[in-house]
Amino acid sequence: MSNSRTHKILESPIGDLTLTANGGALSGLYFPGHWHPPAPGTLGAREERGFEAVEAQLAEYFAGERTSFELETATAGDEFQRRVWALLARIPFGETITYGEIARELGKGNDAREVGGAVGRNPVSIVIPCHRVLGSDGSLTGYAGGLDRKRFLLELEAPATQLALG
Repeated sequence: MSNSRTHKILESPIGDLTLTANGGALSGLYFPGHWHPPAPGTLGAREERGFEAVEAQLAEYFAGERTSFELETATAGDEFQRRVWALLARIPFGETITYGEIARELGKGNDAREVGGAVGRNPVSIVIPCHRVLGSDGSLTGYAGGLDRKRFLLELEAPATQLALG
């Protein structure tokens, strides 16, 4: 990836993904209809080259051959968001956590709503696995890419019979 803002559209099993890079690092991975898409005019030039590592690792992930990502990222967010995203990055493949558990780990008590706001603004979905966060009762709630995509990703990571994704 070059040292300027660039983007690429990548076909995937869950729809076209918009990949963005800034300064040579992955800065965004967005779904069609994403809740918090990049601002118009901030994507940079469309490039077909420069995203090879991201493409290869996503292909391996969707094929069930990769359980974590080894990519340089350049995420933009406030201090609290960055703390939440760092915790998300530590959720093991095939496991889940609740918004409340993240809030307690961050010393926010039961402020799951604030955590949910930060999770929803994760700029590199899938790579930072925000799909692994569930409601307090284990239900699927909130996902910037839509609940169908969240379900798909969770089922990709664990046999459907082990998930109670009501």
